[in-house]
Amino acid sequence: MPTHHEHRHMPYTADQIFNLVADVQRYPEFLPWTAAARIRARRPIEGGEQIEADLVISFKVFRERFGSRVELFPDEGKIDTAYIDGPFKYMVSQWKIRPAESGGCIVDFHVDFEFRNPVLQRLIGIVFDQAMRRVVGAFEDRARVLYGAH
Repeated sequence: MPTHHEHRHMPYTADQIFNLVADVQRYPEFLPWTAAARIRARRPIEGGEQIEADLVISFKVFRERFGSRVELFPDEGKIDTAYIDGPFKYMVSQWKIRPAESGGCIVDFHVDFEFRNPVLQRLIGIVFDQAMRRVVGAFEDRARVLYGAH
């Protein structure tokens, strides 16, 4: 089903971008189609932290809640997300954030998912790549607001 990979050089530190992506509770403040976010649980895991979170996604006439397990590995600059429950058949995503030799950081984002609802799947399929670029762009815009223009 739809997959998307985004590779960007950003003029911010790897820690800044990692912390921004890891701050799931703040997603409704800047992330398109995210109406609400709630942390269900937090627990330490080897090399990092695991968060279980609910997000409410609102897109056209659809409004759906889904749960995900987010594993944060700050020393590796890696954030893995796996689907728990909600409107998807499956959903996985990964962020890899590392310092760039020329300054700033390199961000790799990969997402793969499929909705259970075939109408919603067709709707998102039409605009999927554009939507995912907009999502990654929203993180970049948020970094600009929080850390200043570069």
